[in-house]
Amino acid sequence: MFGGIGAEAVVAAIIVALLAGMVKGAVGFAMPMIMVSALGSFLPAETTVAALILPTVVANAMQALRQGWRVAWAVLRDYARLIGVLTVAILLSAQLLPILPQNVFFVILGGPILAYALAELAGRRVRLPQTRGAAMDWTVGLISGFFGGLSGVWGPLVVAWLLALRVSKAENMRAQGVIYLVAGAALFVGHLRSGVLNLHTLPLSALLLLPAGLGMWIGFRVHDRMDAGRFRRWTLIVLVLAGANLLRRGIMG
Repeated sequence: MFGGIGAEAVVAAIIVALLAGMVKGAVGFAMPMIMVSALGSFLPAETTVAALILPTVVANAMQALRQGWRVAWAVLRDYARLIGVLTVAILLSAQLLPILPQNVFFVILGGPILAYALAELAGRRVRLPQTRGAAMDWTVGLISGFFGGLSGVWGPLVVAWLLALRVSKAENMRAQGVIYLVAGAALFVGHLRSGVLNLHTLPLSALLLLPAGLGMWIGFRVHDRMDAGRFRRWTLIVLVLAGANLLRRGIMG
């Protein structure tokens, strides 16, 4: 039913989905990063990416619609250009997953993210552009979408930019949810076309919906108790882990 994956691996995948959902519910991102890192240690790369797709889409829908569809629609319109570029980049780069080595891409993405988050935690303000504009929408959308289609991980650069914009805690969570929901849908379509998501991998992805959703619910409870300062600090800490993990994957494979 799960493409020849043993019972122990299925149980481990359920636990990973639960933990990834908890982190995402608390800080708004990192579910794909956690699932790719953990599942990739005992599952093939293509199965790993396929497994995270449905939980990611549903988790982002929960996050995007938590304050109602009208708020989500307003965010969608506000970030439409970024979302459009991100979506197209994911659809195109997803087709490259079966043929391209990913090590160098992870190093290129992970290094700057790790440096940015460490500098911010150390109190050294990094001067990223703090205004919305076409140039940044295109830059963030293209880079995030390119890596997202290959690995399922598109969040670190997006959230780093949102932190640079100094948006409120509530808007940060709303924007992440809506942007990642559309990106997740694009990843779903892209990997249906690439063949990564198929009759053998789809059941595992569907199985992980429940633990991921439960983890999101727990994470939301944690998020609601954090003030803006703690939210920013914990978001930067997760970014450090995300950047370090991307570097690890790039260097060690």
